Amino acid sequence: MYKNRNLIANHMRDHAVVYFFMLVLFLIGIIFGAVIVNSMNFAQKQDLFFYLERFFGQMTEGTIADSQEILKSSIFYHLKYLLLLFILGLSIIGLPVIWVMLFVKGLVVGFSVGFFVNQMGLKGLLFAAASIAPQNLLIIPAYLIAGSLAMIFSLALLRKLFSRRSQQPILQPLAKYSVSFVTLLIFVAAASIVESFVTKPAMQQVIEWIYQ
Repeated sequence: MYKNRNLIANHMRDHAVVYFFMLVLFLIGIIFGAVIVNSMNFAQKQDLFFYLERFFGQMTEGTIADSQEILKSSIFYHLKYLLLLFILGLSIIGLPVIWVMLFVKGLVVGFSVGFFVNQMGLKGLLFAAASIAPQNLLIIPAYLIAGSLAMIFSLALLRKLFSRRSQQPILQPLAKYSVSFVTLLIFVAAASIVESFVTKPAMQQVIEWIYQ
């Protein structure tokens, strides 16, 4: 256990720049998402809020998919996302796509929270806390780590490509890379459980409070 902690600490120290870059990229995405909300005109906001109110109605009527279906779709979505990051990390040309994926994830979070608060004020902030925060406390770190690992591995391949020491083994780093993504799958699976069995009931409670 102590050895593993040392390995993780050394890894984080050696690649601190990559992790910091990914975090900044994600935060820039959040800021852009909030800016987009403020740049929307009144008609666009009203159209979008109309669909949000329909969603609220479906939640209160219980016509939204049950928790089991949400769990399946959530796990499948996160599995595809992590698998795509994993594959992109295996190719040097996938680096820009990794950056775009992390930026867009931040943009979606920033836009969602910004729109809820812009349209509903304090109630919107409470709804965002209930609908976005619980699962994203696990999902966002997992995605940031996955994107960083993919970038690190892709850069390692790039260095190997231009290095004269072409006999450097790649199987061991690839195995570690694969194990890391399997571990991240456990985190996103836990996030999917939270989304299905915690977030949904929390959203229903907040919506009932909003319309009481």
